[in-house]
Amino acid sequence: MPVVPGVERRSEDLYALTRAQPLSRGLGRSYGDSSLPAPGDLEVASTVLGDRILAFDEQSGLMRAEAGLSLRDIYRIFLPRGWFTPVTPGTQFVTLGGMVAADVHGKNHHVEGCFGAHVTELLVRVADGRLVTCSPTREVELFRANIGGMGLLGHILEVTFRMKRVPSPWLWCETVRVPNIDAYIDALKEASATWPMTVGWIDCLTKGEHLGRGVLTKARWATAAEAPRHPPRPRKRLTIPLEAPSFLLNPLSIRLFNAFLYRKRWPEGVVHPESSFYPLDVLRHWNRLYGRGGLTQHQCVLPNEAGRGAARRFLEVLVSRGGASFLCVIKDCGPEGVGMLSFPRPGISIALDIAVRADTQALIDALNEVVLKEGGRIYLAKDALTRAEHFRAMEPRLPEFLRVRRQWDPEGRFRSAQSVRLFGDAPVAGAGRLP
Repeated sequence: MPVVPGVERRSEDLYALTRAQPLSRGLGRSYGDSSLPAPGDLEVASTVLGDRILAFDEQSGLMRAEAGLSLRDIYRIFLPRGWFTPVTPGTQFVTLGGMVAADVHGKNHHVEGCFGAHVTELLVRVADGRLVTCSPTREVELFRANIGGMGLLGHILEVTFRMKRVPSPWLWCETVRVPNIDAYIDALKEASATWPMTVGWIDCLTKGEHLGRGVLTKARWATAAEAPRHPPRPRKRLTIPLEAPSFLLNPLSIRLFNAFLYRKRWPEGVVHPESSFYPLDVLRHWNRLYGRGGLTQHQCVLPNEAGRGAARRFLEVLVSRGGASFLCVIKDCGPEGVGMLSFPRPGISIALDIAVRADTQALIDALNEVVLKEGGRIYLAKDALTRAEHFRAMEPRLPEFLRVRRQWDPEGRFRSAQSVRLFGDAPVAGAGRLP
């Protein structure tokens, strides 16, 4: 996870806070550098104190809230009352503004799409200081560029979106072990035809015929008859107190861990929502398990047109380069989102947690070459090491996004460490214009 010098400015008054800052930042859970200040910009506007629910319609589920409202608070307040967000990422420690900026997706993307599909209106402070309301029918280009735009079109101040009524606050899960990546892809596609939520963990160290063996989990909301009468209690959280010694993270330890995951008994039947949606949230500072070097994540989508063997080809490059990963998660993806740079498209998403080593940049380069060859793309919210030439080659929608961005921010006021790395933004305030 990248680290840069900087200061978060916080205030409950997002209108005043955002007048002079070049970037908004939520809870900072992105793996990459999208919410980090660009070189020369030492301050960012933290939205976390602007977290009020401004309106909620019990009949339609329409909610309007400030951008700093966290998914954790929405989960805590609304799930016991039979409401939940239609889309959730793999952590509850994310703000509404961050969910819009990254256009987050979840295990149900093949059914519900990205979060942006459920957003009906945004209030944004744009580069010239104005407060602009945009929606699918009003200032449409600004709206589409903000969805998945990584905060580069302005400060998102308010988000209006539709909540989803659920039959109970519990989930019903079933799991199945699969012997290799080809069988996993077949099982994933079959499960996605009938289950609203699908996700799987795979072993990306075992070679040969068992490459990509793993466990596929299928889930849906439990019915009122299936669910316990009491709401789920918040899970106790443990803390990783210290950074793990670097020598503990090696191919042997990861191989043993993967063997344990493959053979363990996974939760089935009625399951606590946090166990299903947010398994890592139970560990505070879980990133310390990766030692002082930290970790990065590589998440890509390989399109359906690449064929059934695309995932195997991707994993073969990973294994051949010794890319040991504790966690490799594969999900099914549905139609492309409304955002100009929204990540998913019809295909499969592969997410890897990778310990940072001397050869990590070379590994990311090699994986991105495969993604390019297969016609895929990477997820900006998880990226810290992709090269600008790779990103531009895999993202034909980028020119349209940059055109709209220049229209609303011709001086390049809004920028981040990521936009300097990938888009060529000027690293110092006033040093230049957008490309």
